[in-house]
Amino acid sequence: MSKQINVVGAVIVRDGLILCAQRGPLGSLGGMWEFPGGKIEPGESPRDALAREIDEELCCDVVVGQEVTTTTHLYDFGTVTLTTFWCELVSGTPTLTEHAAVRWLAPAELDGLEWAPADVPAVEIIRAA
Repeated sequence: MSKQINVVGAVIVRDGLILCAQRGPLGSLGGMWEFPGGKIEPGESPRDALAREIDEELCCDVVVGQEVTTTTHLYDFGTVTLTTFWCELVSGTPTLTEHAAVRWLAPAELDGLEWAPADVPAVEIIRAA
């Protein structure tokens, strides 16, 4: 039985563009793209976890909106259940603290990135929306 990891991701929208974040080169899924976010701490709601993670990772404040989707993917390091939410950037400019890069892309451009497998279903929903 693999380790269960529950995480949240932010689909941050600004002027019709989506914020995409590239994982650092070291560690699991190095260099792949994802929706920024992170692990849900014990006793924390997914929405609270996401707001905290975006503050920690990008030094920004977001309003967490509706859920985009929840997906589960089996990686070699464990089973990740990722819940993504639409988010509105309310203050701050994304600052790289953990990611190698960020890009603002139109939904039609998302396919040009190499996404972490757990993020792919959300990418497909966003592109179709």
